This record gives sequence, structure tokens and C-alpha cells, in this order.
Amino acid sequence: MQILHFDRGLLPGGWAHNVDITIDPQGDIADVAIDVTGGRGTRISGCVLPGMPNVHSHAHQRAMAGLAEYSGPGADSFWSWRRVMYDYVNRLTPPQLEVIAAQLYIDMLKSGYTSVVEFQYLHHDENGASYPNPAEMSMRACAAAHTAGIGMTMLPVLYCYSDFDQQSPQSGQRRFVNNVDSYLAILNALVDCASGDPDAQVGIAPHSLRAVSRDVLETVLDQPGNATRPVHIHIAEQTREVDACKRWSGQSPVQWLMSNFDIDHRWCLIHATHMDSTEIKGLAESGAVAGLCPTTEANLGDGIFAARDYFSAGGLFGIGSDSNISVSPVEELRWLEYGQRLMQRARNVLVPEGGRPSTGRFLFEGAIAGGARASGRKTGRIESGYRADLITLDIRHPLLHARTGDTLIDSWIFSGNANLVSDVFVGGRQVVENGNHAMQDTIAAEFNNTLSTLAADL
Repeated sequence: MQILHFDRGLLPGGWAHNVDITIDPQGDIADVAIDVTGGRGTRISGCVLPGMPNVHSHAHQRAMAGLAEYSGPGADSFWSWRRVMYDYVNRLTPPQLEVIAAQLYIDMLKSGYTSVVEFQYLHHDENGASYPNPAEMSMRACAAAHTAGIGMTMLPVLYCYSDFDQQSPQSGQRRFVNNVDSYLAILNALVDCASGDPDAQVGIAPHSLRAVSRDVLETVLDQPGNATRPVHIHIAEQTREVDACKRWSGQSPVQWLMSNFDIDHRWCLIHATHMDSTEIKGLAESGAVAGLCPTTEANLGDGIFAARDYFSAGGLFGIGSDSNISVSPVEELRWLEYGQRLMQRARNVLVPEGGRPSTGRFLFEGAIAGGARASGRKTGRIESGYRADLITLDIRHPLLHARTGDTLIDSWIFSGNANLVSDVFVGGRQVVENGNHAMQDTIAAEFNNTLSTLAADL
């Protein structure tokens, strides 16, 4: 057993001082004690919070952050950005993906994410052929997570078609495409790899309704062992996608999904940007999680999620970094609120009426609760039986000076872009100390070399 002592912390019952957290050898919280004079364990300076799950990441896109910010010959959109992305990632090798992911995951840890849900669809080589190990690319991302020390929920992506009505894949998608058998081979290999690792989980990710059929998805979900796995899907991200789905089925994407599948607590609907009031209510009541990625959604011009209505209906949500143009839970939470402020022309919009006044705490606690559900890992609470995924805020920093209680979180989220995370623990193991990661210099050098190689190939 190890014991960590913190000056203060946010527990399920509220704020507490002189907190001792006892962690068992497996990395779970065994006991939490408050008002402990002197502290019995290792003293960690700062305010302890549950770590933030990142519910949606495409690690391979991190290497191209900033390379699509120029105007094309016509109107730019998600679809023109996607062509740039396809061209860039088509050149990535397995070792390059591992380095890019390792750098990304270190950055995530240092910003306060303690786990990541990796939505991994880059399966094959540049010609579309399977690697000798069909799960090669996904395992490279898992290896990067192990190197960084971040919790991982690996979602190998099921991608069969280019559009609704089972349209043939495009050439730029050849690295993504699998049939049911080849997909299950990847999934099963990952399940075997994660077996026995308490910080690893495996789920299922139909890429989108346009990329799978009902029969294919049913077949995968009905396989032995899959009944309890997390299921994530991109949905209703773009109006063009919504219109195409209506032409194909007579229903919008969320409506069709909820009419054809039992959407429950193990589902996470990524983006779900374009929903009507009936869909908002249905998703909120289902127990599923809306996976929101405000910085990517803004970067791609997706639109603004109807968070005010969804939250008022009791809907669960998590946050993700998606294309990884930003790797900051603070920025995701801030822009989740700011988008609603711009739409409503009001302030502190997302706290439900009659709720507590702190917008920051409401958003933080909502994101860690929904993120834990979406990741399939027992995290999000500093409580006995939960995983010891913890972060501390540096209360010595000028931006947090004289802040107490909820104003600590409000100031962390709304006071600017300084990184106020000091220490990070995943499964009880310290992976960031005083803002530094033990592997940061080595991985940064490898990352820089990788980007130089990729730039030379442009």
C-alpha cells in the first residue's frame, strides 16, 4: 500500500482538507481519509482532483495540426479538410504512429488527461494490405500509451463503406477498410493484448452510419464477449451527413440509430451536433454519453452542440481532443461553455437552473463522470474502489493564489492558457511530477525527427 497526502481535494462529498489517499498494489483507491493532521504518507503539494478522461482521440492527426489552415480553391469545409488529412496520414508507418502517439499522450497527461479513448482507424499499409499482425497499428498506439503511462481504451474502428447504402470505399480510405472477419481479428488480438492490464480497456467503434451497415454492426455487436464493451460512433457531425442519411433512410442519423439499436449506458455518440428536440431528449434519457470535442468541432466548422437543452434534460457528456489540434481539457470545457454564451448572448449558461453557481465545477464533474462511463474504466471519483487516476493543481501559481473551493476550478478553466497541472497519477503511479514527464525529452526528440521525415515527403 502507498499513501499520498494532499493539502486539499475535491471528493464526492465536496471539498476537504488534509486528504490521505491510500492506494493498493493494483492501483485502486483503498481508502480516503480527511482532516489528517501531519499526513501519514508522501506529501504532494497542491489540490488533488480526479483525472480527466479524454473520450475521443485520433492520435495520427496530431502530426498534421496546423497544416490545413489555408484557403483552398473553393469554399473550405470538413470535407475539404478530410482530403488533406487522407493525403497526410497515408504516409504514416507503424513506428511513426507510435512516436506521434507517445508524444501526444505525454502532452495529454501534462494537461490533466489521465486516460484516452483512442478511435483508431488507420489499420493497413499505404496500399491497403494488412500487416502480418493485422492489429499492428492499434498495438502501436497501445505501446505508446504504455510508454507514456496513460490509461487507454482502444477502439479499433469498423469501416466498411464510403457512404450510406453501402457505397464502395474511396482510394483515400484503403488503409481503413475491413470486413467483419478482418475487423474481429483485430479486435480479438487487442483484447488478448489488454488482458490483465487494469489500465487498458478495449471497445468497439463503428466509424459512422455511412461507413457500416445495420447487418455488419449487428454481427459485430452480437459476438461473444462484446455485450459489455464500450461502443462509440461518430454521428450527426455535419449537416451534409444528416441530409444524406435522411435521403437514404427517411430519418436523421440519431433518430435512425436509436430506432435500430438499443442505445444505452455503454454507447458514446461522438459530436451528435445536429439533433432536434426529440433526439436530444431521447439521447439524454438513454444513459448514453455525448462525446463533445469543441475545439475540433470549431476548427472543422461542424456547428455548436445544443448543450443547454441536452444538459437540462439530464444528458451525460464527456470531452475529447479528437483531431488533437488542442490537447487541453481546460480549452474543451471553456469552449463548451463559450459556444453556448455566444449563441445565447448570456453568461454562465450551462449550469442548470437551481444548480450550484460554479460553472467550472459543474462542467468538470460532468465531464469526468461521463468520460468514465464512456471509457469503460472505473474512474472519476476519489473514493474507495475507484482507479487512482489523480491530478493536482499548482495552488502556488499566481492564477490560483487566494483561490479556494470551487473558485480553484473556475480559475483553472477560465483564467487563461497557463498549464496549472502539477502532478499526475495513473493507477497510483506518478507519471508527471512538477509538470515534467520522465520520457518527455526522449520522446520529443523522436517526435521531431518523425515530423522532419514527414515534411520531407510532402
